[in-house]
Amino acid sequence: MVNVVQGSPIGNGRRVAVAVARFNEVVTERLLDGALQTLRAQGVPDDHVEVAWVPGAFELPLACRWFAESGRYDAIVMLGAVVRGGTDHYDYVCSGVTDGAMRVGLDTGVPIGFGVLTCASMEQALARAGGDAGNKGADAVLAALAMADLHTRIDSVAGAD
Repeated sequence: MVNVVQGSPIGNGRRVAVAVARFNEVVTERLLDGALQTLRAQGVPDDHVEVAWVPGAFELPLACRWFAESGRYDAIVMLGAVVRGGTDHYDYVCSGVTDGAMRVGLDTGVPIGFGVLTCASMEQALARAGGDAGNKGADAVLAALAMADLHTRIDSVAGAD
């Protein structure tokens, strides 16, 4: 029989850090609101959550790395909004923040909930920050908590062998 291991977005007893970009703050504040509401709904008390504001999306991976290296958090959530403009800057920022998020997670083993919007327009970003397309800040929290739980479950299965 195959043993299937999966995580659930359970927040009880978890400590979570959230890094949020100030750039496009009209969007990122909404992502943060959705993230905080979801953390509470999943059982994470406010005093187990730390929020750090950074200048822009490009700075998010470093703040997340600092959170991860502190050893104080079970999961980290990264929130930002990159909206396409008329230059190549969009492509470089999107690539840097995405690669940086993956690197932090792989290097530290701390789950990173990726809530960085990469949109063609401000309208698309607002739709994904509590509008018609939901709130990707909330989704990032659920993913981070599920991965933290999965990590715990995998550790317990591996320890049973």
